[in-house]
Amino acid sequence: MNLMKRQDPNNYWEQLERLEKLIRASELKAGVLFSFHSLILGLFAERLDFFEPMFQGNWLFTAFTGIWLLCVLTSVYYCFKCFMPRMELKYDDNVFFFRDAVKAFGNSDEYTKRLIDICGSEEELYTQLAEQIHAESKIIANKFGSVQKSLRFFALSFIFAILSLIIGIIQIAS
Repeated sequence: MNLMKRQDPNNYWEQLERLEKLIRASELKAGVLFSFHSLILGLFAERLDFFEPMFQGNWLFTAFTGIWLLCVLTSVYYCFKCFMPRMELKYDDNVFFFRDAVKAFGNSDEYTKRLIDICGSEEELYTQLAEQIHAESKIIANKFGSVQKSLRFFALSFIFAILSLIIGIIQIAS
């Protein structure tokens, strides 16, 4: 006797849609951070001749600017990591994984037949959808982890940029 209630596959599809939105949100955040860093680095490089006397005359300004640059580069690294997560996931061939759909099931006719078979069996369908949800959830966790690390280094870079500017202003004023 099967005690399992009949499940609705729409719940799985809705979960996958929600996960896709989270993926886009994490990538949007990383893109905004990356754009901001690009803008600030561009302005800094463009005005490097203005800062040159401060580098020569003040080791503290040079140190804080170096730490700022290191924080910026680390933040940018985590932005890139968000866009290109590296993951090792061990699953059986799954009709909903894009790579498996292309490589694991032969030609399009064989893939179509396997997809129809999967969709015809509730247990197999729910298992494969659950694996897809699990894989996307791990991807999202890694993406948001990278965004959080990028934000931390962004905040640190901001602090060191302000400290560098304060030291520069003090140096100019004296």
